[in-house]
Amino acid sequence: MGSYYIYIIIALFGLAIGSFLNVLIYRIPLKKGFVAGRSFCPKCQAPIRFYDNIPLLSWIVLGGKCRNCKARISFRYPAVELLNAFSYVFFFWRYGLTAEGAIFCFLASSLIVIFFIDLDHQIIPDIITLPGIVLGLGISFLPEGLTFRQSLIGLLVGGGGLYLVALLGDWIFKKESMGGGDIKMTAMLGAFLGWQKIVFIFFASAFIGLVVSIIWMAFSKKVRSSRMIPFGPFIAIAAVVAILYGEKLIAFYINTFWIS
Repeated sequence: MGSYYIYIIIALFGLAIGSFLNVLIYRIPLKKGFVAGRSFCPKCQAPIRFYDNIPLLSWIVLGGKCRNCKARISFRYPAVELLNAFSYVFFFWRYGLTAEGAIFCFLASSLIVIFFIDLDHQIIPDIITLPGIVLGLGISFLPEGLTFRQSLIGLLVGGGGLYLVALLGDWIFKKESMGGGDIKMTAMLGAFLGWQKIVFIFFASAFIGLVVSIIWMAFSKKVRSSRMIPFGPFIAIAAVVAILYGEKLIAFYINTFWIS
């Protein structure tokens, strides 16, 4: 029975961090402080009482509405909390209480924030990616995982590779084809995951983006006419695939298509 309790604790911790991620997702694009200050309803600006700010539970008890103004609270809030909690439980199950597990939990939370901010605002905040680059390089000095050289090469391939793609896109389309946030994001992922997985992320994100964009544009006049589809969410999804199955997929590709 003891082992189940630790999973519950990890899940609760993931929910709590997920609640903070919601604060980041809302406040970072608006350039509002997120370290201090009480949470408030985006609609009526009323401060949220502590008992109405319990991750997941409060949303269920309130029926997904603000207690003060009865405005609907987006399902995204509990979804982010649950997604983060699931990520933490999964990485604990896979790696236990290890530095590697903690690193992947941090990376998962960062990708969740980037995914939703880029989806809504078409920006990938430097406050997430730049410290992430430094941390990715820093953890390479730990005994397990990538070496500093592997991390640095991953950073250069991630950032440099996408920068070259952006230059090519600018030349072809005669306008900016990719933002600097995407480049910094892939540089961060390269520092954490190494060059092989970042190359996989390049191709996987392009494929996922192509499929989703075709489907999206086929059913949405808004997208066809004006709105630019952000690339960051596709990079985030590809990064998750790389973290979970990257080594197996890379080995499969090498064994299947490379001729010795």
